[in-house]
Amino acid sequence: MVVKFNSALIAALVMGGLVVSLGTSQLHHSSFFGIQPAVAQRISPSDVWQLVYQQLPDLPKENTYVNKETGKVAETNTLANRLIRYHVYVKERSPIYRLDWKLTLADYLGANEVMYDTTYPGNDTLRQNPIEGDRAAINRLSRRQRDALVQTLVDIFNPHLQNTNNQPSPSTSTTPQKPQTGGADLLK
Repeated sequence: MVVKFNSALIAALVMGGLVVSLGTSQLHHSSFFGIQPAVAQRISPSDVWQLVYQQLPDLPKENTYVNKETGKVAETNTLANRLIRYHVYVKERSPIYRLDWKLTLADYLGANEVMYDTTYPGNDTLRQNPIEGDRAAINRLSRRQRDALVQTLVDIFNPHLQNTNNQPSPSTSTTPQKPQTGGADLLK
């Protein structure tokens, strides 16, 4: 009985592994959870802010803060740069999903998680912590501007999604299917 149970269990595990491997082999370049692997052409989060300002030239730069070490204005330390660093490095949120970016903007608007002065990007390198100015700048944006910012960030970090957004989705059946039975019998 034990031998029969063990062989049935092993067979079920092998079959399950085959089903999983066959199912994921069609995903090509995506992982089990659908997150895309790193690609050599992907842009670094530290370079994205420039692309954001190219696509959204009206987005406030908020780059008048002075560097602690040099005493000069840190022109490359912009709102977009700090927003991206806060999102990716402080909150460790995915840069490819709109919802994650919306959560980050909700942080800035005081509607989600608390933002801490001590961990905010720029706190350690600028004479004045830019957190309050950045929160005020995000608060001044209209909903349409915030949506455009979110979409721009998602498009930059996940450029292959741009090509699929305008294509019609495949038709799927909404009719419930009867569940298959008998899977538990394999464990006997």
